[in-house]
Amino acid sequence: MKKIVFISLIVLSFSIMAQEKRADFVQSREYPQWFSDAKLGIFVHFGLYCVPSWSGKEQYAEWFYKGLISGDSARINYQKRVFGEKFKYEDYKNIFKAELFDANQWAELFKKSGAKYVLFTSKHHDGYCMWHSKYAKNWNSFETAPKRDFCKEITDAVRKQGLEMGMYYSLTEWTNPLYRWTQDTNISIENYATNHLVPQFKELIDKFKPTVLFSDGDWDHTYKELHSDELVEYYYKVVGEKAIVNDRFGKGFNHGYLTPEYSSGILETIKPWAECRGIGRSFGLNRNEDINSYKTSEEIIKHFVKLVASGGGLTLNVGPSADGQIPLIQQERLLDLGSWLETNGESIYGSRPFTKPFDQKPKTKQGIDSAINFNWVRNAPQSFMSEDNFGVIWEGEFKPEKTETYTISCQADDYALAYIDNKLLIDTRQNPSTKIMLNKDKTYKIRVEYFENTHEASIKLRIASPNQESKPIETLWKTTYNWLDTYVCYTTQGNNLYALSYTIPEDKLTLNLEKTPPKDLKITFLDSPTLNIPYTYKDGKLHIDTSVIKYSHVKSKAVWVFKLSDYLEE
Repeated sequence: MKKIVFISLIVLSFSIMAQEKRADFVQSREYPQWFSDAKLGIFVHFGLYCVPSWSGKEQYAEWFYKGLISGDSARINYQKRVFGEKFKYEDYKNIFKAELFDANQWAELFKKSGAKYVLFTSKHHDGYCMWHSKYAKNWNSFETAPKRDFCKEITDAVRKQGLEMGMYYSLTEWTNPLYRWTQDTNISIENYATNHLVPQFKELIDKFKPTVLFSDGDWDHTYKELHSDELVEYYYKVVGEKAIVNDRFGKGFNHGYLTPEYSSGILETIKPWAECRGIGRSFGLNRNEDINSYKTSEEIIKHFVKLVASGGGLTLNVGPSADGQIPLIQQERLLDLGSWLETNGESIYGSRPFTKPFDQKPKTKQGIDSAINFNWVRNAPQSFMSEDNFGVIWEGEFKPEKTETYTISCQADDYALAYIDNKLLIDTRQNPSTKIMLNKDKTYKIRVEYFENTHEASIKLRIASPNQESKPIETLWKTTYNWLDTYVCYTTQGNNLYALSYTIPEDKLTLNLEKTPPKDLKITFLDSPTLNIPYTYKDGKLHIDTSVIKYSHVKSKAVWVFKLSDYLEE
């Protein structure tokens, strides 16, 4: 017995040492420079969810199945109405044909967009594989209606165009009998991880050797439960020096490039990062979106420039339809972005952040609302505002119907302050509601100040009493939007400084630059590089004379780039 225990302890000791060695290998891995230099990648969400391609206007359409199993009546009723009462999600595998899919056309489009890499969704959370996986019997694109290995076709086509090929891979699945993510919350994930996740992950890597690996579906588990060190070590050793993974490998995983999602970006220069977002509000195609859900080409370019100036990049998603076609409006956006990069790419590719990413100025705009009851999700209240770091102030008057004690409540993400007659009653970070006696013969002044930092944005202000059910406070609210408006971004390339301006003023563009420019500073307008651009410098401000720029000199949309040659030279 003692001998068995001794042997077991030795085996355990070697196992722990191997795990520690693996973790050290992963954590010490340097990030390849090519990814930080690339700046732009194309994400593709393509799978069974493209058949219904429907969700709420602010929902992710690729989460359609999750809605079905979570009791989302809108998705459930849509499927019944369109596909029949007895239709099940797995039946989509019989009608998902992708009959117009052409990998070479996709790859040519991605090349023209100016992207340097592509991320293809090899398997989303529904577990359906877009390659011939032996670990997804009759639940992959090769053995069901398409009869195609999409991962192979798109990999071959993308590499033919000289782009780096990447794969998105969901670590967990909603449909796997070994462990149904979000449903089997009371059982261990170990059986699933050992017998499905690890071998299927390795199968994907062995078959396609993607240069980028974007994992997902990890947030309910630790990286140890998901065997993430084993997965990442295997991937790095198979693919080699150019390989890079993202940071979504489970709680506690402290490695990988950062992936902010539908944000205004982050300020991070230690780790590489790339924001991921759709052109619309969903990754998978959502036919329930309207035109206002889509960013214009100009908005995409401005957003992209700001991300690069902040030290990151963009992985911009397209959502093809079930027939394999990328919607024309999405194609147009990619081509417009590529056209801009063709002229201005030297300020983007391989660039480094300046000592400051951009110049901003405070802006306000007025509006009117009838009630404070908003859920902007990942948006700003108005398209002209930044999606993060903004504020809204509402001012109105309220006369109660009865004299009695009222409960006023406010819910806000991130937080809000509510005043009555200039007295602070609610700070949602501490007290989301308060009771107050109000007199029916008096009119009260109400002021609500809302503050949004990042991600979700919402606010609700309600009132209730013993004789009145909870409802929004309806009045003529004077609304004031506050935000910091970016008007010029900065990047560097060697000794050159690039000022990427959101406008071309009629007379001059003023840059706030502390460093006195060299006497022989040359400023070039990338749209017309032979044009001589005069300037003056005084008291930390460089004034670029834009009056010399005529209509015929302008080629770009949205952002115009001025190159300050050797400005950074000591």
